[in-house]
Amino acid sequence: MRIMGLDYGSKTVGVAISDPLLITAQGVEIVRRESTKKLRRTLARIEQLIREYEVDRIVLGYPKNMDNTEGERCEKTKEFKEMLERRSGLEVLLWDERLTTVAADQAMKEGGLDYVKRKEHVDKIAAIFILQGYLDHLQLKKENEV
Repeated sequence: MRIMGLDYGSKTVGVAISDPLLITAQGVEIVRRESTKKLRRTLARIEQLIREYEVDRIVLGYPKNMDNTEGERCEKTKEFKEMLERRSGLEVLLWDERLTTVAADQAMKEGGLDYVKRKEHVDKIAAIFILQGYLDHLQLKKENEV
């Protein structure tokens, strides 16, 4: 069993995959598209990755505002969630992603990456943060049940 984490943006989707034991998240790639409306190839690539990594659940970053309200990005994310569920047949969970892009950028800055490199990788790193947050939640839930 593996879980896929996605950071959905207007022109990119950062992709991360869990290890089989559901302990760690690893970045896989950034799926890029030329237009915000062109999702067919993006969805097809995600389907390929689902098969390749034998994914059985998807965690999709949910971009709530800092005051916990939902804006236009949340609506677009919900639409993408529905498309993913229809095409993949998998459960897609929405996961609060507030500050993950900021945290990803900060981590890369501390690692010495310049702005250009950070911009190139931020979506994949954000997907790792989203998925790792969910995996940590699962682990904590399991520990509390014992």
